[in-house]
Amino acid sequence: MDTLITVGQLVLSLSILIVLHEFGHFIPARLFGTRVEKFYLFFDPGFSLFKKQIGETEYGIGWLPLGGYVKISGMIDESFDKEQMDQPAQPWEFRSKPAWQRLIIMLGGVTVNFILGFFIYAMVLFGYGEEYFPADNITAGIAVDSLGQEIGLQNGDKIIRVGDVPFERFNDRIVLREIAINNARQIEVNRNDQPTTVEVDPKWVDLLTRYENKNSRLFTARMPFVVGIVQKGGPADEAGLLIEDRIVSVDGTPTPFFDQYTEAVRGRGGETVVLGVRKKDQEDVREVSVTLTEAGQLLVAAAGPDYFYDTERQEYSFAESIPAGVNQGVNFLSDQFKAFGQMFAGNIKVTESLGGFASIGSMFGKTWNWERFWYMTASLSLILAFMNLLPIPALDGGHVMFLLYEVVSGRKPSDTFMERATMVGFVIVLGLVVLANGLDIWRWING
Repeated sequence: MDTLITVGQLVLSLSILIVLHEFGHFIPARLFGTRVEKFYLFFDPGFSLFKKQIGETEYGIGWLPLGGYVKISGMIDESFDKEQMDQPAQPWEFRSKPAWQRLIIMLGGVTVNFILGFFIYAMVLFGYGEEYFPADNITAGIAVDSLGQEIGLQNGDKIIRVGDVPFERFNDRIVLREIAINNARQIEVNRNDQPTTVEVDPKWVDLLTRYENKNSRLFTARMPFVVGIVQKGGPADEAGLLIEDRIVSVDGTPTPFFDQYTEAVRGRGGETVVLGVRKKDQEDVREVSVTLTEAGQLLVAAAGPDYFYDTERQEYSFAESIPAGVNQGVNFLSDQFKAFGQMFAGNIKVTESLGGFASIGSMFGKTWNWERFWYMTASLSLILAFMNLLPIPALDGGHVMFLLYEVVSGRKPSDTFMERATMVGFVIVLGLVVLANGLDIWRWING
């Protein structure tokens, strides 16, 4: 069921984006009197799942979910319809239109995707606002994971600044982004009430962007260990631990924070330990003997940071949400440009950051959350626009590149040249798709 939910979200998101992208080509084509022969969601080599002729255009759904297309008369595209191109040009064909009209038609798809991405970001902010933990509210500082510890952070650190960016909203992704994308080389922290600078080795640009670390956290909020969920029949349940019980010691050693508890029971799987347990709003501590699982667990879930720390929510009016959504989209695109720059510089390995449908789908999560769904759809819309603008023949950016050449030089590339260039571009794009999804399969096989 979890997989179906993930796949369902991915398919719905991509279907929305593909259809609207193709409408971005379709509408200006029709406005300029250009005939559109086909409008398809997904590709239909051999046969289609559904099709209906309306006027001059066949609308349909293909069986191969690798994108979609509009087939515009008199245009050299992935259909490679040479028979049509061998005939004399007709007034309703793409090749008969002025270069500026053809340029608008080709830019229509990415224009829609850019506008759509900004608009969805804005509507997410308008509808949901932004809930966050102010960094100042996390009074106990951070609890570092192994990656954060290797970087040089310590439990209890209070982050002040990452590079030149003040750490105002508590989120480890901010630290990751500033290191991996913006080349931050220092993290300023308050450690034991003393200002301390953590020097960040340049190697972390590569390490933090590796696929194996995609879902790894650098740190979380440091919190006491309060029981949030008790698994029935587990060690904690059998020992009588209840929700909201606070574990304050292990075998007499104080463990005021969860990270101290985990350190105290490390390597003690299968052993019996004596926990100091305090009820909510009580000072008395009782001792409880518990036999840990072989993995050293109590089989409970600890209460999250919102149990201890207050969040804030920034609300947006409709008027406020538009510039805020555009700003969020621009920042996202800026990060994508910088990430590409890091790849070209050799600081980020392409094979570590590239992923196919499985990688994209995993970002939607295993539960249906509309806020996350629309946020992901906005991000994918901007990525789709950005990728389609790459100057690769067969992509919109390739067509735009040749049209700009025609506008500047006054010379139109020959049909033979365009056919060959489109074929090369199609092979490049297909190769990238195979590589991206092949990497997903390789990662799945290797666990």
